[in-house]
Amino acid sequence: MTETPIAYIVFNRPQHTEKTFAVLREQRPPQLFIIADGPRPAHPTDAARCAAVREIVELVDWPCEVYRNYADSNFGLKRRVSSGLDWVFGQVERAIVLEDDCVAHPDFFRFCDMLLERYADDERVWVITGNNFQNGRKRGEASYYFSKYNHCWGWATWRRAWQHYQGELPFWIDWKRSEDWQHKMPDPVEQRYWSAIFERVRAGQIDSWAYPWTASVWYHGGLTVTPNVNLVSNIGFGADSTHTADPDSPLAGLPVRALGEIRHINSVGQDIEADRYVFDHTFGGLNLRWPHSMMRLPRSIVGGVYRRIKRGFA
Repeated sequence: MTETPIAYIVFNRPQHTEKTFAVLREQRPPQLFIIADGPRPAHPTDAARCAAVREIVELVDWPCEVYRNYADSNFGLKRRVSSGLDWVFGQVERAIVLEDDCVAHPDFFRFCDMLLERYADDERVWVITGNNFQNGRKRGEASYYFSKYNHCWGWATWRRAWQHYQGELPFWIDWKRSEDWQHKMPDPVEQRYWSAIFERVRAGQIDSWAYPWTASVWYHGGLTVTPNVNLVSNIGFGADSTHTADPDSPLAGLPVRALGEIRHINSVGQDIEADRYVFDHTFGGLNLRWPHSMMRLPRSIVGGVYRRIKRGFA
């Protein structure tokens, strides 16, 4: 059972909520903060589905302080999550954050409890994630490593970190021209990838709280504690998801494993090799690098490859 307050973010998917809420009931958190968005006016089934979700999360049958932040109208993903977490961290110093489609292994909660305490006052550490996208590769001999990637399918943080969240990225215009940005993003392919995303966030073209949170963490040099096994599975891939619509994604329903005894790392510092792997294999870096690597090959080989690709799509 966890000792940490949990921020639980729900919306309109009762079938997912039933599964993830069952996990929370097993953990019996002492404080539960429920953040719910309201129905969208152009979606006639939303009102009933939102109501069904709120009925499910009323079934708190353990000793628990329950706090509810339910929106009557639809805020949208970015505004609802960020305002909800502002509300949570206005009341507690630390919290585990789970959305309605994130099914956590029991070890995830123990992992968060221990690491939230261990790094509570370490300004270098900003996030604890339950996600591991290393495809079985272990980084170091400890139970976790430090990454710049603050994966958010089940995570935890402190008020001291969340207070620096800036959803509109006011720092981006100057930061993208700075030596600090060049230093933190030395790979030109990765730099172009994230620059394009942050430009779209600034332009209001992406309804996401997660991208601004990533930028805020990076801007302040924060690191993320990352387990050496995957501890949270996202079951929300599909047509009714906002940003994870592809049910065939290799990240959909990624299996979880037990972490076992937690062995601590000796020093705090980014695992650059692990992060390079995440960018290449999770964010598509290998595909983005492919045209650049082709430019270094003889023209006859490149032409043959492109002709085969063209025939394949004909």
